[in-house]
Amino acid sequence: MFDPVTLKLQVDPLILSALREDITSEDVTTNSVMPEAVQGEVDLIAKEDGVICGLQVFQRVFTLLDENTKVEFFAQDGDFVKNGTLVAKIYGDIRTLLCGERTALNYLQRMSGVATYTRKVAELLKDTKTTLLDTRKTTPNNRIFEKYSVRVGGGKNHRYNLSDGVLLKDNHIGAAGGVKEAILAAKEYAPFVRKIEVEVENLEMLKEALEAGADIIMLDNMTHDEIKTAMGMINGRAEVEVSGNVTKENIARLTDLGVDYISSGALTHSAPILDLSLKNLHRI
Repeated sequence: MFDPVTLKLQVDPLILSALREDITSEDVTTNSVMPEAVQGEVDLIAKEDGVICGLQVFQRVFTLLDENTKVEFFAQDGDFVKNGTLVAKIYGDIRTLLCGERTALNYLQRMSGVATYTRKVAELLKDTKTTLLDTRKTTPNNRIFEKYSVRVGGGKNHRYNLSDGVLLKDNHIGAAGGVKEAILAAKEYAPFVRKIEVEVENLEMLKEALEAGADIIMLDNMTHDEIKTAMGMINGRAEVEVSGNVTKENIARLTDLGVDYISSGALTHSAPILDLSLKNLHRI
């Protein structure tokens, strides 16, 4: 769950922005059929198997619209739910339930989808020493939700944003004039508490990175044999991350290499939603 400070300062503004996107002036349909406040309840039901994630955000959509809305949960983030599971009941002004339905479900379906996909990939690494990481390939303005979902699914977060750490990629190296030059510049500029990670695409770049003293080396889009050779060259002198089009369909080819980290943008950019629905709304 998000702590109270993060919820108020980081999460609430994003939810309110999403609600404003969906309701620019009024909910014409709801106001047509429900001109006055009437109390009601509705069921949140899973329509396929998967990992539930984002229940706090789901609830917050409704309570930001009306603080008197109540939600009774029958599951918690990280639980695996089956098709047909009653996940929650929501009680409140029917107008609030109708106005918030789509936004609340959009968050919950997306977050649950990321957690479900991540769980499937993480399971493939469970008997290895390798940690599964996400990337910055997230939906704009949804990073806080998607990275949280990766953690719920069993993965770990790479740097949150550009202010969070030094990662020298191909274009940074090109701008600096070479691997060595980029690492030395980063060591000169970045605070000493920051580790310096550098992306390398071949063994010659790797050699330069090792000589310049990189803390973490990302082996990008290398073949299995190249990674195996690279691991011998590194020999414990730096932490090792492997990246490049890693998905649940192909990650198994990397599990025998003993790398420290495998990062996958697919955790956030390719996870399908988990189908959930609000059903059985009625007056009480």
